[in-house]
Amino acid sequence: MLEFLNLTPEVFGLDINDPSLKIVKLKKKHGFLQPVSFIEKEIPNGTVDEGIIQDKKTFVKNLKEAMASVKGEKLKTRYVVASLPEEKSFSQVIKMPKMNSSELKTAVPFEAENYIPLPADQMYLDFEEITPATNQSDRLDILIVAVEKTIVDSYVSCLKEAGLIPIALEVETQAIARVLVKNKTSSGPVALVDFGGDSTDLIVFSGGSVRFTSSIPISSRQITSAISENLGITLKEAEHMKVKYGLDSESSNHRTKAVLKAVKPLFFELVAEIQKYLDFYSGHDLNENPAKKNSKKNGIEKIILSGGGSNLRGIEEFLKEKLNIDVETGNPWINFPGINKKSLPELQKNSLSFVTAIGLAMRGGEPNS
Repeated sequence: MLEFLNLTPEVFGLDINDPSLKIVKLKKKHGFLQPVSFIEKEIPNGTVDEGIIQDKKTFVKNLKEAMASVKGEKLKTRYVVASLPEEKSFSQVIKMPKMNSSELKTAVPFEAENYIPLPADQMYLDFEEITPATNQSDRLDILIVAVEKTIVDSYVSCLKEAGLIPIALEVETQAIARVLVKNKTSSGPVALVDFGGDSTDLIVFSGGSVRFTSSIPISSRQITSAISENLGITLKEAEHMKVKYGLDSESSNHRTKAVLKAVKPLFFELVAEIQKYLDFYSGHDLNENPAKKNSKKNGIEKIILSGGGSNLRGIEEFLKEKLNIDVETGNPWINFPGINKKSLPELQKNSLSFVTAIGLAMRGGEPNS
């Protein structure tokens, strides 16, 4: 088909976080979506802080540089789906009486005011009807997502200044779930833990939708810094040692023991935070599902890991032992049945770090996803 007759614009995904920008572009080839472009570009400290763009000029400059230097196919599109920070958003599943879509558009904003911690005129609100966790004939489950207007407006302004046309902005947890849950459906609640550079996102997904999210202020960068400070080495050396030795408790190697001693306090804190939020979710879930009260796993079937920090040696075993839940590392290509393993091998090798960007690109490639 001639390019100018194709009414579906090509889109790329842009993951914005404190330490870096990540871009992934997908294209349909031989009937399947394939990755064709990617890049991770570090940005100066303080450009983005806790999800807020602090230095717009530097942000736009670095975004333009990232777009111009992608690996793989050059970016020839201005259309983008970009991430919004989980730590600055609010997600909640609420229950509403049965009503049609027109009535929901009027009723949901009023009901949402009971759950959103900021005034409605300071937030952008979106919602969707989701499959209920239990059989119920008289109620609807509605997922509401709210983000401060000042943050959204800032993102849109910077994207436009960089010459881009944002077709959607999406909280990163939605993008992560789109990638890691096979066929975007689970038989029961699973917890997705995305161990990123600036925070850890916890997502509970059940049925066909995100049910609960939280941002935990423990990051892969903190782990690296702890090793650097405790062992008196550079951050680059600490990153190498983190990946090589990680949470290996079997080895008697003195370096392994030194790394383990440096990182254990942060991982015990991470475990405590995960357990707290899973208990909170499960406690509410059990109120709706009395049959699950005898479940040893408290309703959560398993934990799926992603993010750059998930490549840490021994992390699956450590979390499984401490949380008493099955833990596995996610497969970012589980929903790509025709993936060409020779397509951008560097991206595929490091794909756990690009989960959010992949999910955003999927949103662009499949507008109804």
